[in-house]
Amino acid sequence: MHLDLNATQKRIQETASKFAASELAPIAARLDSGMERENFLKNLRSMAQLGLMGINVSSRYGGSEAGVVTFSAAITEIARACASTALTMSLNNMVCEVIQSIGSEEQKNKYIPKICSGEYHAAGFGLTESEAGSDPAGMNCSAVQDGEEWVLNGSKAFISSGDYAGVFVIWAVTDPSARKGRGISTFLVENGTNGFSIGKGEKKMGQVASSTNTLTFADCRIPAGALIGKINEGYRTAVGELAGGRIGIGSLALGIGLSAMDFATKYSLARKQFDQPVTNFQAIQWMIAESYTELEASRLLLMNAAYCKEEGRPYARQASMAKYYATEAAERACHNALQMLGGKGYMKEYPLERYARDVRVTSIYEGTNQIQRLIIAKDILGSAA
Repeated sequence: MHLDLNATQKRIQETASKFAASELAPIAARLDSGMERENFLKNLRSMAQLGLMGINVSSRYGGSEAGVVTFSAAITEIARACASTALTMSLNNMVCEVIQSIGSEEQKNKYIPKICSGEYHAAGFGLTESEAGSDPAGMNCSAVQDGEEWVLNGSKAFISSGDYAGVFVIWAVTDPSARKGRGISTFLVENGTNGFSIGKGEKKMGQVASSTNTLTFADCRIPAGALIGKINEGYRTAVGELAGGRIGIGSLALGIGLSAMDFATKYSLARKQFDQPVTNFQAIQWMIAESYTELEASRLLLMNAAYCKEEGRPYARQASMAKYYATEAAERACHNALQMLGGKGYMKEYPLERYARDVRVTSIYEGTNQIQRLIIAKDILGSAA
């Protein structure tokens, strides 16, 4: 494994960085205020045209085919400017990978190009329910076959991109008599399908521009061909894809943490107390040293997890370690950065309070960090037995 990016990886990273600086950073604060939705969607489409919505997807279906390491590096750059946009990018790549992994050729050719090209602004990942978050195997949403159709009933909660996603990957119970987690299947449901409704966007603490919605299915009829993958084997797909999604969320958190520390460090060089720059004081120096060290360790953990996935090696433990460590390191970095600005860090005039709000959810979604600890410990204990 090389710890430096190759020429192609650097080129895509630089493309993401330039786009983030020129198009995302100038409107990030307004997006956080619930404004600029039109430009938010416009930027999603522009990112698709740059090849950022299918980085680890085969070029056969319109993807960039640049690999998981490249995906991690690129999403970090996007998150430096706008966490909401980075989240949408992560989920679009995630849904493309699900369809590419288990979909039929017809399904791959129908949906993946629409996501990668920006014809669909976004795609949705419909797994979580109000009573099935950390325990997704306990879901209640059901799908019953009726002739040449499936009938979906139930709901999904906290689904990102609900307002503007063109297609959703939905998990539902197809065999209620099966052992928990064994009778779940995966479906593709298009926005606008009869019986499928999307609730109004949740009012959130952070990542405001990214919609979070409840999805409701009331005798929602979808064709038999909407089943993706093998019947009753959907839970395994969900668990596997969540591991990959954790690389995306860890990379997103890293971007937020780096932006927070970069801003605070530059500001501190000019801020004076006791007739000297505050960077002369050990307290500030230690915050800088600790946060940048932890963020660099996060980058290396993420790169390792991404490399393992890219090489086809087991990577679930590595992804959980990277997600757990990177998100908590980013939260500490945002806390330190805000503290380095003193009272001004608490003011909306500066971006630190936004970074602190945006980063908080990264230790919750794609599996809480408490769940990551359980996954890591179980894997280690299993290997030691």
